[in-house]
Amino acid sequence: MAYAELYSAAVARVGIVDLGSNTARLVVFDFEPGRWFVLADEIRERVRLGQGLGTDGQVPPEALGRALAALDLFSDYAATTGLEEMKIIATSAVRDAKNRGELLERIGALGLEVDSVSGEEEARLGVIAVANGFDLDEAWVIDLGGGSAQVSRMSRRLYRHGRALPLGALRLTDAYLASDPPRRKEVKKLEKFARAQLESPIERMAEDEAPLVAMGGTIRNLARAAQKRRRYPLDLMHNYFLSRDDLERVTTTLLERSARKRGAVSGISGDRADIILAGALVFRLLLRASGREGLWISGNGVREGAFFKHFLPAPHLLPGVRRFSVENLAHQFGQHGPHLERVRRLARRVFEELESLHGYGSVEAELLDAAATVHDIGMDIGYHLHHKHGSYLVLTARLNGFDHREQALLARLVRYHRKGQPKLGAIAELTREGDGELLGALSFCLRLAEMLERSRAGRVEDVTARIGRRVVRLDVLAAEEPAVELWEAGKQAPLFERVFERELRLRWAKTDGGTGAQVAG
Repeated sequence: MAYAELYSAAVARVGIVDLGSNTARLVVFDFEPGRWFVLADEIRERVRLGQGLGTDGQVPPEALGRALAALDLFSDYAATTGLEEMKIIATSAVRDAKNRGELLERIGALGLEVDSVSGEEEARLGVIAVANGFDLDEAWVIDLGGGSAQVSRMSRRLYRHGRALPLGALRLTDAYLASDPPRRKEVKKLEKFARAQLESPIERMAEDEAPLVAMGGTIRNLARAAQKRRRYPLDLMHNYFLSRDDLERVTTTLLERSARKRGAVSGISGDRADIILAGALVFRLLLRASGREGLWISGNGVREGAFFKHFLPAPHLLPGVRRFSVENLAHQFGQHGPHLERVRRLARRVFEELESLHGYGSVEAELLDAAATVHDIGMDIGYHLHHKHGSYLVLTARLNGFDHREQALLARLVRYHRKGQPKLGAIAELTREGDGELLGALSFCLRLAEMLERSRAGRVEDVTARIGRRVVRLDVLAAEEPAVELWEAGKQAPLFERVFERELRLRWAKTDGGTGAQVAG
C-alpha cells in the first residue's frame, strides 16, 4: 500500500513524554498520519525519579519534586506552543514505587494524565521502535534505562516475548557501587547479580544468531565514547555497530576513574557519569556471555515506539523502512513532484541500460534510487552549492534502515550529482573494497539523469544504449530535440570514460510523442 493511501488526515502535532527513572524527556513530532513526520523539538531534564527507590521502595520527596517540576515545564511548553496533545509514559520507577498512587495523584493535580506502562508494554514499544528504525526482520532488543532493562525478541518485525529485569544503571549503582571508583568486590557482586538476571536470555541468545540492538541513553553514551576514541568520521549514532572490543576498552577506562573524572571522558555526558559504569558492566557481561562480537545502537527508543503507535495503524509497522525514510527526508525539504520522479526514472533506466558494463544489481539500484530521491534537498538552503548542502543534510540525518556505509555513500552521490570527480574522501574508512568504483558508476547514472532533465520540462522520454567494445552509444528518446539536455549530458562524457573506459556518444532518437515509438531515421 502506498504511504499516501494510509490516511488522508491533515498535518498534526503530538508530544511524547518519557518519564523515566533517570530522565524525563519531551519529544515533539509534526506529522501527517502514515505519510511523513519530523522531530520538531525536544526537552530533556534529569529527574532521578528512581534514586533511592531500592532502599524502601518509595520515590523520595526530592525526586518527586524534580519530576513534578519537569512535567510542569513540559505542560507550560505545550500551552505556550499550542501543543494540543501530550502523551506521558511512565516506566520503571513509577510502576515499581510503593507510593505510586501518591505520585500519580500529584501529577494529576497538574492537569496531566499518565500512562504507567507495564514492563512488557515498555518492551513492546522498544520493539516497535526497532522494527521501524532498522532493516531487520529478526533481533534481540535491549533497552537499558535508569531503573530496569527490557530484553525482548523481535521476530518478523513483531514482538514475540520479553521481560523487564531490575538492571537499570541507576538502580544497580545505588545497590552495588558504593565506592568511587568502585572496588573490585563491588563490581563482582554487580556482575553476579546481572548474570543471574540475564541467565535465561543469554541461553537463548547462544542458540540464536539474531543481532543485538541496544537503546537508551547509557548505551548511546558508551558508543559515543567509543567513537571519540576511534576518531570516527561521522557524527551519527543510530545504526552504529559498537564492537565488543571497543566496549571493553571504554568500560576499562571508566572502571579506573571516579565519577567526576568519568564525566571528563569524551562522549560521556556529565549527568550520567555517576551511573554509567553500572550500565557498561551489564552490556559487557551480555556480550561476553552471549558470544556476540558487538551490538547495534538504536537512536530510537520508547518515545519513538509510542509515536509510531500514534502514527501508524496496527501493527504499527512502516511498509518499507528504507524507502519511507528516504522519502520522508525528501518531504522535509520540499522535494517531490514531476522533476524528482523523472530523475528517479531516468537514473534507473541509465543504470539498467549499462548493466553489462557495471555488473551491479538490485542493492545498488536501490541506493541509486535513494540518491535520486534526495539529490536536490540542498535547494532548500540555496541553489549555489546545493549539492554540498544536500550531502551534509544526508550525512547528518537519521536514515532508518541504512547502515553508516550506505548513508555515507548516499551523501557522496548527492555531493557529485552535478559536477566534480567522485571520490570517497573522508568516508573511505567506512567503505568496502570496490566502493570507489561503485560511487563512480552510480554518480554517472544520477548525473546523466539530472542533465537529461536539465530544463525540467520532461522532454526526455527514455534512454537506450548500444554497447560496443570501445564505444557506447546512448540514444535519448524524445518527440522534439532536447537541445539543452543533450548539451549538458554531453559534458558528462569524460566521467563516463573514466568510469567505464569507453567512449560515450549521445544521439537524439525522435519519437512520435504519443506511443513513445521511435521514428525511423
